[in-house]
Amino acid sequence: MRHPELPSLIGICAAALLGFAAALMSWTRPGEAPFPATRDEATVTAYLLDNGFHTDLAVPRAALAEGGGVLAQALARTPPGDWVLVGWGDARFYVDQSPILNRLADGARAFFAPGNASVVMLDPHPRDPARLGAPERRRTLRLSRQGFAALRARLEASLAAPDGAPVLAAARAGDDARFFASVETFWIGHLCNHWTAGMLNAGGVAVRPFRSIVSAELLAAVDRASVDRASPGGSSLDRAGQGA
Repeated sequence: MRHPELPSLIGICAAALLGFAAALMSWTRPGEAPFPATRDEATVTAYLLDNGFHTDLAVPRAALAEGGGVLAQALARTPPGDWVLVGWGDARFYVDQSPILNRLADGARAFFAPGNASVVMLDPHPRDPARLGAPERRRTLRLSRQGFAALRARLEASLAAPDGAPVLAAARAGDDARFFASVETFWIGHLCNHWTAGMLNAGGVAVRPFRSIVSAELLAAVDRASVDRASPGGSSLDRAGQGA
């Protein structure tokens, strides 16, 4: 026996699901500090770097080291470099640099298995990040002191320190990058770009968490934040901060 109300019920459920999906896609988490800092504010300049699928932050080493704590201890265990590339990822897949075709099974494990261990990368770099990568894949972050302090705190909170000290999980031969154990877990619902989005959000950038699965969304978030706070004449702030 057919129920005449069934098609209507299915339609209502489908519309509700579509509405929920649309809400997730557009949901925006406001930044935790003013961004970008105005030109008359004390600022810390950092960079967002996108390689096409993964994002890192490039941060002045001296600013990261200020305040001591677990993060400063971790920095002390890295080679010299005025800038530090900061990233996050799965404890195995992120560190391994063997050909990607040899790591497909491990990549599937990292994406779909729950509760994967993760690491924070601190990679000292001697070059000015304003010259790293293509300009269209780089954004300048002019952070207020409040915003940088929150970003630094968010980074430090990600580091595991069971005995009050950071845990060095990996160091690659011939590579200055050091990987420290993180308290967070890696999976499809919390990937590297989600983590970087959280860092940007702490620094003051409004982000769309659901869309932050892709690196391009993080660049767009910085662009939107820069435009949103620009003066009517556009003279007090750089529009999108695409490098220097």
